[in-house]
Amino acid sequence: MKPFKFLLPILISLFMMNCSTKNESNPLLEDFKTPFGTPPFHLIKHEHYLPAFKAAIEEGTKEHDAIINNPEPATFENTIVALNNAGNRLTTIQNIFFNINEAETDEKMQAIAREVSPLVTEYYNDIYLNEKLFARVKDVYAQRTSLNLNIEQNTLLEKTYKGFTRSGANLNPKDKETYRAISKELAELSLKFSENILAETNAWFLHLTKKEDLSGLPASLIETAAQIAKSKNLEGWAFTLDAPVYWPFMTYSDKRELRKEMFIQYGSRAFKGNQNDNKDIAKRIANLRLQEAQLLGYTSYSDYVLEERMAKSAEKVNAFLNELLAASMPVAQKDLETLTLFAASKGFTDTIQRWDFSYYAEKLKEEKYQFNEEMLKPYLQLDSVKNGIFLLCNKLYGLSFVENKEIPVYHPDVKTYEVWGEGKRFMGSLYLDFFPRKGKSGGAWMTSFREQEIVNGENIRPHVSIVCNFTQPTETTPSLLTFSELTTFLHEFGHALHGLLSDVTYSSLSGTNVYRDFVELPSHIMENWAKEKEFLDLFAVHYQTGEKIPAELIEKIIAASNYNAAYQSVRQLSFGITDMGWHSITSPVEVDVDVFEREKMAPTELFPIIKGTNQSVAFSHIFSGGYAAGYYGYKWAEVLDADAFSLFKKNGIFDINTANAFRENILSKGGTEHPMDLYVRFRGQEPTSDALLIRAGLKK
Repeated sequence: MKPFKFLLPILISLFMMNCSTKNESNPLLEDFKTPFGTPPFHLIKHEHYLPAFKAAIEEGTKEHDAIINNPEPATFENTIVALNNAGNRLTTIQNIFFNINEAETDEKMQAIAREVSPLVTEYYNDIYLNEKLFARVKDVYAQRTSLNLNIEQNTLLEKTYKGFTRSGANLNPKDKETYRAISKELAELSLKFSENILAETNAWFLHLTKKEDLSGLPASLIETAAQIAKSKNLEGWAFTLDAPVYWPFMTYSDKRELRKEMFIQYGSRAFKGNQNDNKDIAKRIANLRLQEAQLLGYTSYSDYVLEERMAKSAEKVNAFLNELLAASMPVAQKDLETLTLFAASKGFTDTIQRWDFSYYAEKLKEEKYQFNEEMLKPYLQLDSVKNGIFLLCNKLYGLSFVENKEIPVYHPDVKTYEVWGEGKRFMGSLYLDFFPRKGKSGGAWMTSFREQEIVNGENIRPHVSIVCNFTQPTETTPSLLTFSELTTFLHEFGHALHGLLSDVTYSSLSGTNVYRDFVELPSHIMENWAKEKEFLDLFAVHYQTGEKIPAELIEKIIAASNYNAAYQSVRQLSFGITDMGWHSITSPVEVDVDVFEREKMAPTELFPIIKGTNQSVAFSHIFSGGYAAGYYGYKWAEVLDADAFSLFKKNGIFDINTANAFRENILSKGGTEHPMDLYVRFRGQEPTSDALLIRAGLKK
């Protein structure tokens, strides 16, 4: 009797809590009663996510069952279009949750991610491995030549069919179970990989208390470091591994030992043998991807990935990377020799190490061009830059941006805008999230909370977000961007335009849903305007005096634009070559991750190896960010953008006709056609690497 009397109140309490949870409305499962149907971030709580995922998976499963059990013969509309539309609620919830998990995460969000990730993976496996559903898709695909489909419809059919075959639909029952297990483990490992990098980045900072240790550092960085220390209840200055702090420190600090300490801490993230170590995870991901690819009939994972890319094959990618490396490496080596002599002339007697390069390179640039990034920052106040980019988009594409504080946000730092086109046409909503914080991953990216599509004749406009880690304002100074941050802003805005200007029928083909080695063209081409005087003159004024950016300073920017171009090229190529190394294996990697990386990166090395550091274990692009066997795409897109921007240079950087052609043939089309067809329609020719090499000063 006693146990029963003790348990009864608890059971009643639990029943009441369960009833309350069940009856309480879940904003993720309701229509969004917000401006333009934007996510109701002000209502969404952690506890809403898991029930929403489960309910949406159940709803999506019923929608797919309806397609399977449709007694009518399979048609393009009742099978292919129905598949494109099925599971829309789950897609919305995924877009919200996983984007917030990157931009504003915490331990609860990460725990939810670990719980829902296998559920979502299993849901998609249930779709693509369903024999009856695949049979209907095959029936439609077999009729494709007689269906009189337009280009976009044909692309959707092709993509749907390949989506099944490339996800295990043709496997036998035993291999399907193996595929399920692999995909589930890969999803879990990718999450863990990303979590570990964030934890490692947040775990360490350099705490200084002596003023002499600040020698060489810009006043703006010192003020930022003081603000960080204050936030940690510390005296002095704290320097984190966040990009807006780390890179200026490495560039300007006169204290070589402190630069070395910062470098080693940054380079050893997730490589310390602790609970956040990624060594085994990286190797396991690579080996599982190989197993998955070979299960599907491919020799390597790169063969599997590149089948659906512009490059088509690993051989072509490797030839492309090696061509650029052959052009870049001799120049980079010569530049390093010049830098070594320069450092020696300043009294440096040691070997140039990785933590020395940025420091002496900046000193040499100052001497050679009488220019450094600190001179430019007062003219690049973040709000002015933002308005300048808005004006650029207005000149090119007729867009207007109106801030709307009624659109809910997931963090107070986030600003939201309505985007309008000519003729008062609503184009979408834009979220701008600029500054580093504990719950945000490093780097910069564009993402979408909702994709553009046409449903029942209505053009559903997208919700696009740009997330960055820019220099933060201090108590006395607004956010002043470096030139690198300006180009990053333009880069991500190019991605945003790809989403905002999309004008297609099917969401799975809209915006940035294109080949990975094509997706960087709209972003890379935007970077070109950063070095154009006509563009800088639109907005670049001194944040204190209002003085317009001096013409001679712009001339120095242009003159120094190719400074260290060869080194930067080799650095990017090293990432692409390492990526291809990991994903071109034909048998499992058994050696230590460090041994493997050193072998693959050897042709690109300019400096001595630093023991205890490793790039692969923090290479989130390829192990958790969707760029596996695809990092070469950044250089590939540079070839495209160098060739494409030459048309703007010829016709005028604000030329409406050129902009309209780029919008019509590239930005609005999404993935509805093969990207080379779209590019040739815009440019009139296929690109070559010559334009890139000439622009970088690596070829005459």
